[in-house]
Amino acid sequence: MSDVSGTSGTDAEDPVDVRRRPGGRAARVRAAVLAAAMEALAEHGIARLSIADVAARAGVNETTVYRRWSSREKLVLDAMLTASDEGIPVPDTGAVRTDLAAFARALAGYLATPLGRSVVRAAALSSDDPVLAESWQTFWQSRLDQAGVIVRRAAERGELPADTDAGLALELLCAPLQTRALLGHRPVEPDLPERLADLVLDGLRGRGQGGGVGLGSS
Repeated sequence: MSDVSGTSGTDAEDPVDVRRRPGGRAARVRAAVLAAAMEALAEHGIARLSIADVAARAGVNETTVYRRWSSREKLVLDAMLTASDEGIPVPDTGAVRTDLAAFARALAGYLATPLGRSVVRAAALSSDDPVLAESWQTFWQSRLDQAGVIVRRAAERGELPADTDAGLALELLCAPLQTRALLGHRPVEPDLPERLADLVLDGLRGRGQGGGVGLGSS
């Protein structure tokens, strides 16, 4: 097998840092490995994913993968982050309700894919593996940090209270979708993203108007 990396060195790079440099050297190798990892995740899930299989799919040597990611867990994290960036973009429609609904709709679509289902199942099982649990926590925190701009923009526009807890609001928006994807007990109705957005906004605005418990920061 020919290694298409053309790279040298032994220091593994942090997956979050690597993914922020899409135009860096050997970007095509990184893209090939991540595409192979996402394919393997969708087919087999995290438990059966191996560096050897990913390397074979990508057409590189195993040493190339280890040089860049150092462990299976770091590769999985980078693949999940990359896939979610592509599949769950952060919308900017100019209004918080449509932003939240669009984000929820994109998340529902992602969770309906084989890769999305593998990710949500991995989250449910991560408590049995401390390393994977840390990867999942990093993944979810990264998504919350990126999507938090939806709530922050809304606060700046005066649509939400200034002290709104963005992380909590997004968790409340996303949790029902993740639950349905994990349990498979109920489908995602076409209007569910809008209904979830309205429920979250009712809670956020209720606090600002002096009614209800609300979802501001403590």
